[in-house]
Amino acid sequence: MPGENLSRDEARERAALLSVDGYDVSLDLRSAVGDQAGDGPRTFRSVTTIRFRCNEPGATSFADLIAPSVTAVSLNGRDLDPGAVFDGSRIALEDLAADNELVVDARCAYSRTGEGMHRFVDPEDGEVYLYTQYEPADSRRVFANFEQPDLKAPFRFEVRAPQGWVVWSNGVGSESDGVWRFAETKPISTYITCVVAGPYHYVTDSYERVFEDGTRLEIPLGALCRKGLAPHFDSDDVFLVTKQGLDFFHDHFDYPYPFGKYDQAFVPEYNLGAMENPGLVTFREEFIFRGKVTQASYEGRANVILHEMAHMWFGDLVTMVWWDDLWLKESFADFMGTFANVGATRFKDAWITFANRRKAWAYRADQLPSTHPITADIRDLQDAKLNFDGITYAKGASVLKQLVSYVGQDAFLEGARRYFKRHAYGNTRLGDLLSVLEETSGRDMGAWARSWLQTAGVNSLTPQVLLSAEGRVDELAVVQEAAETHPELRPHRVAVGLYRRTPEGALERYARAEVDVDGPRTVVAELAGAEAPELVLVNDDDLTYCKTRFDAGSLETLKSGLGDLTDPLARALCWSALWNMTRDALLPAREFIDIVLRFAGRESDIGVLQMLHAWAESAVVHYAAPEWRERGAGLLAEGAERELLAAGPGSEQQLAWARFFARTAESPAGLDLLQGLLDGTATIDGLDVDQELRWAFLQPLTVWGLADEKALAAELARDDTASGKRHQVRCLAARPSEAVKAQAWAQVVESDALSNALAEATISGFNQPSQRNLLEPYTEKYFAVIERVWQDRSIQIAMNTVSGLFPSLQDPRTTLDAADAWLAAHEDAAPALRRLVLEGRDDLARALRGQECDAQAVNHG
Repeated sequence: MPGENLSRDEARERAALLSVDGYDVSLDLRSAVGDQAGDGPRTFRSVTTIRFRCNEPGATSFADLIAPSVTAVSLNGRDLDPGAVFDGSRIALEDLAADNELVVDARCAYSRTGEGMHRFVDPEDGEVYLYTQYEPADSRRVFANFEQPDLKAPFRFEVRAPQGWVVWSNGVGSESDGVWRFAETKPISTYITCVVAGPYHYVTDSYERVFEDGTRLEIPLGALCRKGLAPHFDSDDVFLVTKQGLDFFHDHFDYPYPFGKYDQAFVPEYNLGAMENPGLVTFREEFIFRGKVTQASYEGRANVILHEMAHMWFGDLVTMVWWDDLWLKESFADFMGTFANVGATRFKDAWITFANRRKAWAYRADQLPSTHPITADIRDLQDAKLNFDGITYAKGASVLKQLVSYVGQDAFLEGARRYFKRHAYGNTRLGDLLSVLEETSGRDMGAWARSWLQTAGVNSLTPQVLLSAEGRVDELAVVQEAAETHPELRPHRVAVGLYRRTPEGALERYARAEVDVDGPRTVVAELAGAEAPELVLVNDDDLTYCKTRFDAGSLETLKSGLGDLTDPLARALCWSALWNMTRDALLPAREFIDIVLRFAGRESDIGVLQMLHAWAESAVVHYAAPEWRERGAGLLAEGAERELLAAGPGSEQQLAWARFFARTAESPAGLDLLQGLLDGTATIDGLDVDQELRWAFLQPLTVWGLADEKALAAELARDDTASGKRHQVRCLAARPSEAVKAQAWAQVVESDALSNALAEATISGFNQPSQRNLLEPYTEKYFAVIERVWQDRSIQIAMNTVSGLFPSLQDPRTTLDAADAWLAAHEDAAPALRRLVLEGRDDLARALRGQECDAQAVNHG
């Protein structure tokens, strides 16, 4: 619809014209249960009253609403013709007064896409669960409003719900005769309002804090999930991390949590990791673990809890004016999540995870053709939707980590404190934050911001070592390079570490220097005269954001002895650097895989180990030469089985290797072992094959044609839950059959009957690296349908489909030619759609370069 994609210019014009005093929103959700009348979408009644001012009486504007129908519209007591003023996404408002009251009575649609008011029916017990998800602009699917972040206002919600339900919103609620009424919120943006309703399992706790001036703060805490997940819900650990986080942020922010209660809802079929709705944070329910998981999963959940909590200040209390400055909330929350995890919880090694996992996301995003400055140019809502990416989150957080070193932690936190107090309940831009940091640090933030926030691309730092005749360092320099497309050479504060073997054979650091790298070549004078190193690690301790390279001697040391590095952060940084070199076609995929197989079994950090598994798998699938791919896959499977059998019984390493073995198994013997573990004829000491692991073992049997539809139905009967259904759907689409692939394609592309979660599971099952021949016909089909998919589906489903079905496993040159032809013929297609195609094309071109590098390795060998 023409008005659905709000532009930045339209938002600026409306913000200059209007200011909002408050909303009253009344929702009748009783229609969520029971049989549906008619053939149209299931709907609910939404009545919204908006009180707002206009500084140019007589002017024209509009309100936002996406709904199947509008029953009545009243502006300042005048009844308007809904058919004349509502076009499906906007309500035209003419002849505005200085003070206005708009009342909209609409029928809004429940969603199955995770956008707006999502309705989920639990297959386990038939219960209905509702929740809302809005960012960046889907509250207009639930109530009429001015859908942009800088038109903040207080909200009062009233909800009629089915008998026996409980309803939650941002404020404290009370129920009378089936009507739930919630306390008025502080001024907040539309996209962080929230409603959760249904027969959820709910547990409570409380947090208390006494401040130095004697004032007491008490925050009611709540945590909720579907009843079917209640037996698995470790709410005590959720509350522990929550309280630790609240203590940490109160210690550092000097601004008490401002939104009353703190509920956390774990909801089904969620598109995101979580969302920072003040007073009612929503999370994907996969953070409730149905089976045994490693500590990396608990650390990841804690990081997300703290990330969302940081948003209560960075994003909710102080909000960006427009999505250009999305980094003002997401980069800060991403940094603060790890900062608090290390500072407040049991996860003291969270910076290792950040260096290894989060930065990998950033490095990939920053080398795509769609890379952008951290402060991005967001023209409209479609741009905004795609900008929740590795640049805004992980690169932004990495840059903030460097900023803390640049201005000092005390100055940084004092700047944050002033920022909150100065702009509470308001909206800000880049300059507002830079100004307080200049005040507290005394540094000129302009040059730093231009280099780090307003340019794109990632620099590479490589050591150059010259040795004297006596075998000592004569000169050590750091060479900085940038891509031709983004030539900015930035100032970096880095540590350079020198490592050599101890008499016991360990690789340990014996010298370190911090230096400001600026320009193409920087000499590290402090390390002159040091003993000759076996390994030089630039960006030791992970102080800056860069791709680390190695000199020839260091690379040989890592190939023969990476596992001898005793420092876990140094190991993580070396693994990350080697993976970047593989992606950049500087290290053959088979050499990376060889290093993984030799040393991953010695990796003590479980998060790093799981990341290595993912990288090794990707190296075989995407970067290995086609003629070696089968051999590489076999080596991974053999290595995974070997390490699984050697791992300590019941250990996290055993569980991680078991899951990796399931993903890589392909030989008859390996598949027989998986079948035996499923039916109980084989056992591995200490390995508990719980339900989640059963599905993991069943999928490869399905992929290789050893488990049929009957076997999957039997497993679903054993696990007749929402999670079980997702696993079954994924496995059904993974079967090696032309008919199966055609059916899966039709279910996703030609129909919108699947929910977001089941569509995602179908796409995941459809794409199997061992079934490339079955996928070849879909290259042409993909480029024939994506524009229609983009036009006909909600943006979330369209993004999932266009990205998920990109033909990355088919013949790369055919796909590249098809992508180029499509881009040339569709220059006027939606920029966000073109961005997704360009990203898929770039990943494929990168993979092709990697395959050529790998092929040259064997030719030269």
